Amino acid sequence: MSLLELYCAVDDFWQEFAPKWNDAQRQLGDGRRRRSAQLHESEIMTILIHFHQSQYRNFKAYYLGYVLPCLKAEFPQLVSYNRFVELMPRVLLPLLFYFLECRGSCTGISFVDSTVLRVCHQKRINRHQVFVGWAATGKSSMGWFHGFKLHLIVNDQGELLSFFITPGNVDDREPVPDMTQDMFGMLFGDKGYISQQLFQELYERGIKMITPIRKNMKNRLMHLEEKLLLRKRSIIETINDQLKNISQIEHSRHRSVANFFVNLVCGLLAYCHQEKKPSITLTPEEQAAMSDGNECAMILI
Repeated sequence: MSLLELYCAVDDFWQEFAPKWNDAQRQLGDGRRRRSAQLHESEIMTILIHFHQSQYRNFKAYYLGYVLPCLKAEFPQLVSYNRFVELMPRVLLPLLFYFLECRGSCTGISFVDSTVLRVCHQKRINRHQVFVGWAATGKSSMGWFHGFKLHLIVNDQGELLSFFITPGNVDDREPVPDMTQDMFGMLFGDKGYISQQLFQELYERGIKMITPIRKNMKNRLMHLEEKLLLRKRSIIETINDQLKNISQIEHSRHRSVANFFVNLVCGLLAYCHQEKKPSITLTPEEQAAMSDGNECAMILI
């Protein structure tokens, strides 16, 4: 997506969202005056999302080295870098609503996983002050970390359906019920999502939670279709890798809690606008096997 196409999409959303937002603020009795900034909100959102589509790994270098010298014609009212950083928190709520418009739709085949968002090096935990009261120390399969967890649900086309942010010490299973309110079909996860209580709660809402089994658990039967799709769970791990290494949602240079969330949501939006996403591809043998929906297979681990 080009910069012009991105701006048109964002501005179309803003033209519809802004009146509703203003009406909601008046109904809530928020009488505070909201001064209009020199740079329009849709322009701020466009620049933030475009950063995650660029090859820059540092927003300051992107803004000072590319936006100010090269995009003056596209954004005539550009402000200084320090002022732009001050304006970023005011578009956090619009960005969240924009994500709701850009996310994919449930197809009946979904994958859930969590990934670590470190906010500092392990040795600097005791000195880190930016996220005091927000971040927490937790442990993943890669060891201890200090920061947050990003919980994602995607469909079989690689489209984001839902996300949730928790401190690093929160169990992966805890946010799943809230993330699956408007979903149906099969939900595939790793061994960290094994829970009879969670399975029963989702099953009553029309969602079947499917996971591998641990070594100390008894083998059980599942449909061959479910077993084949469970092998495709790596799609969400690929998406997590792209979010971290292409969209730059994880780094240790944050100096503001609000701007941390802005950076994260913009990275997710940049992925939503990505033309080619990871998706499930089945071999002819797998497609033939899945054609028989009544056949079952034993999972052996």
